[in-house]
Amino acid sequence: MSENPDIDFRQLVADYYQPLYRFAYSLSKNEDEACDLTQQTFLVYAEKGDSLRDAGKVKSWLFTTLYREFLRIRRRGANMSVQEPEIIEAEAPPVDPGIVTKLDGRSAVEALEKVEESYREPLILFYLKDLSYKEIAEALSIPIGTVMSRLSRGKIQLKKALLSS
Repeated sequence: MSENPDIDFRQLVADYYQPLYRFAYSLSKNEDEACDLTQQTFLVYAEKGDSLRDAGKVKSWLFTTLYREFLRIRRRGANMSVQEPEIIEAEAPPVDPGIVTKLDGRSAVEALEKVEESYREPLILFYLKDLSYKEIAEALSIPIGTVMSRLSRGKIQLKKALLSS
């Protein structure tokens, strides 16, 4: 293992396993694949963590690594199956109070799934994973302006999906 000596690996796993798993599940919609992606992310950290010079950027590094692993698997042609998102069903971006009373967690997640993927990913990272614009830009390898634009358009799509439910 060549992990960063400034970071305790066990504490890292304790702090980030659940958020990484939820992000992986939101991407793959499959519990097994989410587990695999999360574990692969920690494996990559164990192998390459010493390349991380700033311990303060570990969260962004982990989310970026997980996202890149997801894309690598997808490019390879792995079939990411769609299943009920029971694990994240209670988590969705905040909406107007009037709409909230009409929704349950499942319909909110279904609405989030109707948002185009390019807009859904920044929404998930921003609202569910509490990443900053800069961290999202790094995780998705896109400019901050693009993050802001995708969040804005994603919110519009999400609102339309919620209203049509």
